[in-house]
Amino acid sequence: MDGFIAAGIIGIGLGTQYALLALGFTLIFGILGVVNFAHGGFYLVGGYIAYAMVGMAGWPYPAAVLVAILTTGALGYVFELLLVERLVNDELATMMLTLGLYLMMSTTVLVVFGPESPEFTFPVSGTLRGKGFYIPLANLVVLSVCILAIGAVYLLMYRTGFGRALRALADDRIVAMAQGIRPRLLFPVAFALATALAGLTGALVTPILTLSPHAGDAVLATSFMVVILGGLGSIVGATVAAFIVGLVEAYSSVYLGGSKGALALFVLVLFILVVRPSGLFGREARGA
Repeated sequence: MDGFIAAGIIGIGLGTQYALLALGFTLIFGILGVVNFAHGGFYLVGGYIAYAMVGMAGWPYPAAVLVAILTTGALGYVFELLLVERLVNDELATMMLTLGLYLMMSTTVLVVFGPESPEFTFPVSGTLRGKGFYIPLANLVVLSVCILAIGAVYLLMYRTGFGRALRALADDRIVAMAQGIRPRLLFPVAFALATALAGLTGALVTPILTLSPHAGDAVLATSFMVVILGGLGSIVGATVAAFIVGLVEAYSSVYLGGSKGALALFVLVLFILVVRPSGLFGREARGA
């Protein structure tokens, strides 16, 4: 029973991390119609910026996380404004563009920091133990920050005029423009928000898991799977699917083992997509 509870706690923690990543991915697709293959690269850059600030510059970890958020957000803003905006209506071109950016980011990290994984540890240690469960304090901190960040995204998207404008663009861009909403002003901000979420996740998670020049590969694959499962462009779907994937991954890894657990996860995702090809909350028309 103790193992069951512990696996559930791990699954919830993974779910919050996946949700934070998937929200950024689905925001970009839902609002801009762009499949951002560079998402894993911004996660990677966020992790390495936090490492550089802590391990090389000697900054406190919270300040390093803030720098990672601001830097990845600024990079996303500039990238969308200068490159993506010109091709935003060409899905194939933007896919190739973002994939090329990811390769550039991972190669730059490899050249600057080398192929070896740097020593980057979370500043909080210890374990919280209770009746029937235990959880590392580092995971608890990451879980709390991810929940706060997810809540902030939902408040922004559903309780502010800015969020309503973004969702209007996602629902029907032509009608939104006719009502005075200007995509050229909002698209770079939306892209920056999404990449900042990826940078935040990278800065939080890589000290606990691992930091390497290819860490973004698995992140991109997981984000893509979560977003497809939840329904491309659906904010609620991405969140729900993230927790499903996190819990299934945790329980299957504990009770089936690593390789069998991964197989069980993909079989489940495949089954759901056979039943609902558009995803759990997806619609035939693109929407947030």
